[in-house]
Amino acid sequence: MPSTIRQIQPDDLVKLMSSCVIVDVRTPAEYEKGHIPESVNLPLFTNDERAAVGTTYKQVGQQEAIDLGLEIVGPKMAQLVRKAREIAAGRALVIYCWRGGMRSGSVAWLLQTAGLKIFQLTGGYKQYRKHFYELLNRHPWQLVNLGGRTGSGKTEILHQLHQMGQQVIDLEGIANHRGSAYGALGLPPQPTNEQFENLLHDALTRMSPHQCIWVESESQGIGHNFIPDEFYERMQNCLFININIPIENRIQRLVRDYACFPKEMLRDASLKIKKRLGGLVMQQVLDAIDHDDFASVARLTLGYYDKTYDHGFALRQSPKAELSFDHDDTERMAQSLMQSISNLLKTPQYANH
Repeated sequence: MPSTIRQIQPDDLVKLMSSCVIVDVRTPAEYEKGHIPESVNLPLFTNDERAAVGTTYKQVGQQEAIDLGLEIVGPKMAQLVRKAREIAAGRALVIYCWRGGMRSGSVAWLLQTAGLKIFQLTGGYKQYRKHFYELLNRHPWQLVNLGGRTGSGKTEILHQLHQMGQQVIDLEGIANHRGSAYGALGLPPQPTNEQFENLLHDALTRMSPHQCIWVESESQGIGHNFIPDEFYERMQNCLFININIPIENRIQRLVRDYACFPKEMLRDASLKIKKRLGGLVMQQVLDAIDHDDFASVARLTLGYYDKTYDHGFALRQSPKAELSFDHDDTERMAQSLMQSISNLLKTPQYANH
């Protein structure tokens, strides 16, 4: 007889990820809405089968629902084991469902009986989600918010800081969106908001509390994803470093980043801010796109984006520092930021933020 299934907590997942595969046995629809990052979907039921079991439970009773579930799963057992062995490839499996109940328990029992090394996530996906919000409220992270006007190269600077050994959370990378009207161009579809939170959760659990974490200044909404209130409040209250880059350098960067996209995509993106730009400026932007004058497109739209950024920066109440550069070398900027932060965080004004 197989021994009792070993239980693990959400805190254990990061330690086990290098040696285990996380397996989500919920339906494809549940998995698509949100799942533990890097997990593999091995559904016990299809979407329709799960709905049928749920309907039977509500309209007939628990035992009848269990019986129907067994009828559905019985013919699949050998196939589930074969797929699980392929997924495992010699590694242990961490099995989870919605609440750590019958679905994950039965699959864990089956696979352990078949000789696989199995763990079950206590409380399932629901507990994983609860752990995220507990983490947001209790963890003493020291964030550093990197700000700067549009086109300053903030995301590239964050990547340089990461290469230099700094802790970085790329919120725009997690959201598959650059945060502006043009933010979705050339990127994959955005995750669901639930999955965005899961990806943030995964990133935070990998961070050391003994080192600061760099983030990029963002609105709370990044495309259709939203930064959780608790984390966004920390971003608003932490040390804010504003970088100043000459406008010509910013225009050159925007042209490099966006002129490669089809004109129709640029037109559609520009029209999203028509009300903010005004009819006259909007027409100038569209004309510039038609004539391949992408520098003018950047200059015209920066009039709106710079005004919006400057207004928000003036209202910010958290400790602020500013660094100005006369070049566009993000590696050099990252080096300067690293030197500055080590000194700033030693001063009483910034140390507790």
